[in-house]
Amino acid sequence: MSLLNHLHDHATPYQLLQHKATGCSRDSAYEAKVPEDHLAKAVLLKDEQSYLLAVIPADSWLQLKRLSQKLGRQLELASETELRLMFSDCLPGAVPALGKAYEIDTVVDEDLATLSNVYMEGGDHQTLIALSGSEFRLLMQGVRYGHFCHRH
Repeated sequence: MSLLNHLHDHATPYQLLQHKATGCSRDSAYEAKVPEDHLAKAVLLKDEQSYLLAVIPADSWLQLKRLSQKLGRQLELASETELRLMFSDCLPGAVPALGKAYEIDTVVDEDLATLSNVYMEGGDHQTLIALSGSEFRLLMQGVRYGHFCHRH
């Protein structure tokens, strides 16, 4: 799996948290007993140039228009088919929030930048990857940060 290979290649310490099968990030956070705002949710976007992975807290909604304006791009949500192609080693709806593992440009909401612990989907609907905040920031080194979501 690309995600775990990337973590191993970068000697990143992490833990796997197993939980009851879920259908969305919010339920994953609940079942794994982790704060919903500490779960990094990935949203795959596209425009005529390329794909972009927006990483936001699971308790938030992406403000697509705001992000498009900040980046000067006409972004839209990628289709389910594109998601399956880009993340072929993951189940639909369980996309990890680590674009670098899939060679996809990434932007991260600043609300995730100062957390002591961050969690992300592990590619299925029963596993979260647990990282220290400092390890998450190291993995996200070089990506663009900004405020482009709002809380539910």
